[in-house]
Amino acid sequence: MTSIMSTTGNPSVGQPDYSVLANLGSPPYDDRQAYIDWQIKSRKALGSPKYPLDEEAVAQIAGLAWDRDHDPLAMMRQAVAVIKSGDRTEKLRSVKIPTLVIHGESDKMVDIRGGRAVAAAIEGAELVTFEGMGHELPKPLWPVFAAKIANLIRRAETSPQ
Repeated sequence: MTSIMSTTGNPSVGQPDYSVLANLGSPPYDDRQAYIDWQIKSRKALGSPKYPLDEEAVAQIAGLAWDRDHDPLAMMRQAVAVIKSGDRTEKLRSVKIPTLVIHGESDKMVDIRGGRAVAAAIEGAELVTFEGMGHELPKPLWPVFAAKIANLIRRAETSPQ
């Protein structure tokens, strides 16, 4: 199992901070270019101070997302689901498979304490944090993520079932 930029839901650790996006307003769902521009601004707000944002890549992905389906309620449903799911710490303690927890040390959306709590709740979980990484997966780190995930798969294939 891989947990990326998440938390247990325990109200004392790693709660999502939606105020990070407060100055951006709601994403525009009636104008493709305005939506793309909003996505770039939001990624800058949540991004990684150590890794420059690839605005062209973000624009391309946002455009593809718009073309596929721009659901005005998607972000709200995700926020409600995070809040509604409550504290999952006890359920995480029952996870008995190799687990990798990836978290940015500069995540403004979900404080690093959330990632630490997830790793602490799952016996044997590997916690990997990245200095200067925010609430995204910066392209320069992709080879590291891939290697860590490949190692997780090897651990899962050799662990007793």
